[in-house]
Amino acid sequence: MAGNRDRFSTATRLRLLGEQTAARVYRSQSRRQDQRSRLTGRAAFLALIVCTLVLALAYPMRQYVSQRNEIAEQERLAREARLRVEELRDEKARLQDDAYIQRLAREHLHYLLPGETGYTVIDPGAAEQEREEQGAADRPWYSNVLEGVDNADRPAG
Repeated sequence: MAGNRDRFSTATRLRLLGEQTAARVYRSQSRRQDQRSRLTGRAAFLALIVCTLVLALAYPMRQYVSQRNEIAEQERLAREARLRVEELRDEKARLQDDAYIQRLAREHLHYLLPGETGYTVIDPGAAEQEREEQGAADRPWYSNVLEGVDNADRPAG
């Protein structure tokens, strides 16, 4: 019987040892899962903070970029305005010169100096076109429209 008891004790001891080992393994796994849960929670919190910061900075950054573009556009307009002012000052200085004024009057207004003879040359094509326009006024409007459509199909020549 003593052998039975030793065997029973050994079997009991082995069973207890197995249970203790299983309990240690279970505790170890549950600790690891707790750590993973905490780590996942930390990661989620960190991701939330990062997203919040991105959202908080997105609008001011968009405003900043928009204002930089607007400033660049205004600077470009100011440069163009300065160039236009310089051109106008040059033109004003030229208009102070009597010879320049005289040249403009001769070119654009066809003025002549005393003793000069002016000639006007009429372009034959322009005279013909003028006659056609006068003839078009005598016809009904729909004839002019149809003629315009027909002329649009003809090659220029």
